[in-house]
Amino acid sequence: MFRKILIANRGEIACRVIRTARRMGVSTVAVYSDADAASLHVASADEAVGIGPAPVSQSYLKADAIIAAAKATGAEAIHPGFGFLSENPEFVEAVEAAGLVFIGPSASAIRAMGLKDAAKALMEKAGVPVVPGYHGPRQEPDFLAGEAEAIGYPVLIKARAGGGGKGMRLVERAEDFPAALASAASEGKSSFGDGAVLIEKYVTAPRHIEVQVFGDGKDAIHLFERDCSLQRRHQKVIEEAPAPGMTEEVRAAMGAAAVKAAKAIGYAGAGTIEFIVDGSRGLRPDGFWFMEMNTRLQVEHPVTEEITGVDLVEWQLRVAAGEPLPMRQEDLRIDGWAFEARLYAEDPAKGFLPATGRLDHLDFPNSARIETGVRPGDEITPFYDPMIAKIVTRGRDRAEALSRLRAALEATEVAGSVTNIDFLARLAAHEGFGRGEVDTGLIARDAEALTAPREAPSVARALAALAALGLPAEGGAEWSRRDGFRLWGPARSLVRIGEALAEVETAGECFSVAFGAERVGLSVKREGDRLRVDDGARIFTARAVLHGGRVTVFMDGAAHGFALPDPLAVGGDAGAGGDMVLSPMPGLVKSVSAAVGAAVEKGAPLCVLEAMKMEHTLKAPRAGVVAALGAGPGDQVEEGAILVTLEPLDG
Repeated sequence: MFRKILIANRGEIACRVIRTARRMGVSTVAVYSDADAASLHVASADEAVGIGPAPVSQSYLKADAIIAAAKATGAEAIHPGFGFLSENPEFVEAVEAAGLVFIGPSASAIRAMGLKDAAKALMEKAGVPVVPGYHGPRQEPDFLAGEAEAIGYPVLIKARAGGGGKGMRLVERAEDFPAALASAASEGKSSFGDGAVLIEKYVTAPRHIEVQVFGDGKDAIHLFERDCSLQRRHQKVIEEAPAPGMTEEVRAAMGAAAVKAAKAIGYAGAGTIEFIVDGSRGLRPDGFWFMEMNTRLQVEHPVTEEITGVDLVEWQLRVAAGEPLPMRQEDLRIDGWAFEARLYAEDPAKGFLPATGRLDHLDFPNSARIETGVRPGDEITPFYDPMIAKIVTRGRDRAEALSRLRAALEATEVAGSVTNIDFLARLAAHEGFGRGEVDTGLIARDAEALTAPREAPSVARALAALAALGLPAEGGAEWSRRDGFRLWGPARSLVRIGEALAEVETAGECFSVAFGAERVGLSVKREGDRLRVDDGARIFTARAVLHGGRVTVFMDGAAHGFALPDPLAVGGDAGAGGDMVLSPMPGLVKSVSAAVGAAVEKGAPLCVLEAMKMEHTLKAPRAGVVAALGAGPGDQVEEGAILVTLEPLDG
């Protein structure tokens, strides 16, 4: 076994590898960019080496700097995690040329599966079923449009390199094909350095089921399946293992196909064979097709670990150190059910726009397995994927595991950045999902119900007002500790919560909070860092957190945030209204479709911003004439930068 390994990654996967390595007595070396110098993975490792500025192209993608760090610290092997250089065959070759071990598959195996078109051809030759489509080398737009017509709409355009939903576009009409092709090719080029695409038939009731495989270069086995059908924008949201509705017959067929795929390329290490499955008539042995292989550890690997009792990172280390497969196929069993929910800094109400911010408050329940690379006080920066944590639960069966997931999501508290936690909680409570009726279109069909902003109840606003006044006070709720307007009666104070003015009266632990004509009466007692609240209808526990000019109230499994206006601040957006299109986050302007003097309709695309490894199309908030452009293609802009200015249409 290795004495020391370097982890060529960051965040939660680096922390995950460190945890297993420490249990095995293996020392770890972390690498970090300037933006990650104070990060959790750096603090967790035995050693850490800085490798460059924040942009990934200048740090986590710099193979030479990473290999130099491994050599300088005496590491014997490099674990790539997932993303970044994990599926880069040139990196594998450079690692081996430096006399180090790459903890993963061979460069030839990665190349065989690295381009989706070539991988599908290889799988077809190996007897693995593939989705009908065009996987060839020709990339002329007119030719590809003709292939799409021949396949029949709807079709899926997919960048042939990479994954994670990037460079992927669903096209339902021929007239939408040219724009979708250009967008997919552009995103593929910027994300993976390869703008080539393939065209596939879109399965109208699709499920995404993948099989975990593991090989030692000579033999291969599978560790059963995961269902990853709950997706938005082709990115996974909640994963589970095993797949609902799976039969032993279909499991055996999919497992055999996955092992056949792994053996065809002499695979070593952890990998995933992804299948698209027709869920319209239930799972069938003839109703699944190979999509792609991920030649690395998957983000969702914990659910497989939970149902098999296997530590996949330990297996990676052992096989890379020259040991044979730790178990035989017949030794593996499914025990229970597991779910994983991906907690992101993003705004579901705004099309899942990635968010930045400081994690002023972060608290996870002890009842769940939490995979994270951040701590309270850490920054979510625009440079990397905005994942905060993976929340993993296990149960004896699907109902118990899902019930535990719902409870864990409701108990998770985040303040300082907008997140998708409420969306995840609603999704976990979705009736169809609860029945196991899953497909990749579920989120899109019910998007409005799943993403609509939740209105804060009156009690939450009242608790925010109390928190803004520092009430109830530590050690008791005595108002004698505060100044208030008082003359032989209840003490009174005024505080502004958002746009509303609250008048707060108290007598002991009893409070009355009025917002105009609306009045809320409640009894509140502090118990540690939580509040015991009696609003007359029920008694419940809540928490109110003051942070960065805001107060966030956590109650009933939801978070309600309120601004605390600075009384000395002089307001004003001088009526910008819908006259300006602002950058929602720091990013790179990829293209500008607006021209000064041109008339645009409401919703017309104006420019494309690349941020957090995704492209975001910014649209006109109203009809008007483009008066000015604040940035051009290639410009790096800050959050709030004016990109386009509109003026009213004449007449």
